Amino acid sequence: MSAATTGTGIDGALRARLAAHVRDVPDFPKVGVVFKDITPLLADARAFRECVDALAAPWRTQGIDAICAIEARGFIFGAALARALDTGFVPLRKPGKLPATTLGADFELEYGSARLEVHADALAPGARVLIIDDVLATGGTLVAARQLIERLGAGIAGAAVVVELAFLHGRARWPADVPLNALIRY
Repeated sequence: MSAATTGTGIDGALRARLAAHVRDVPDFPKVGVVFKDITPLLADARAFRECVDALAAPWRTQGIDAICAIEARGFIFGAALARALDTGFVPLRKPGKLPATTLGADFELEYGSARLEVHADALAPGARVLIIDDVLATGGTLVAARQLIERLGAGIAGAAVVVELAFLHGRARWPADVPLNALIRY
């Protein structure tokens, strides 16, 4: 699991194939930002399959009880990963989107603030959870997800993202002793 803790855990050829499907979109969502667009990766069946397989590989023998994925693009990878690991899927949603009693956590983003919510009964106490998102930027979203899961009494097995924007230092906000796997780092 050490590869997951420190970085990508995939070989350079696969990393290059996946990165070739990530498009830069300048000045989105605001001037001066270069957005990393993963939609070309999703549109290519082989790249998407390889991405999900690479996300799943470090966790296959780790006894994961649930995938908690962050709205919205995290859902795409989280649902596919839950299927690949034969486990449950728990959505971490924007406010007001879940119908039953929820818990929430506020956090800061690169462009402002936001909130995540989860159903109060979504996870059994002691469940081993893997958090999934598409991008790790400043780390606020992963921190909020971790807080919610811990408030439910579940344990964090680790986290995985497709893209890490290392220059924003989000990994520094993640506990060093909890695995964090990023397939592509910029």
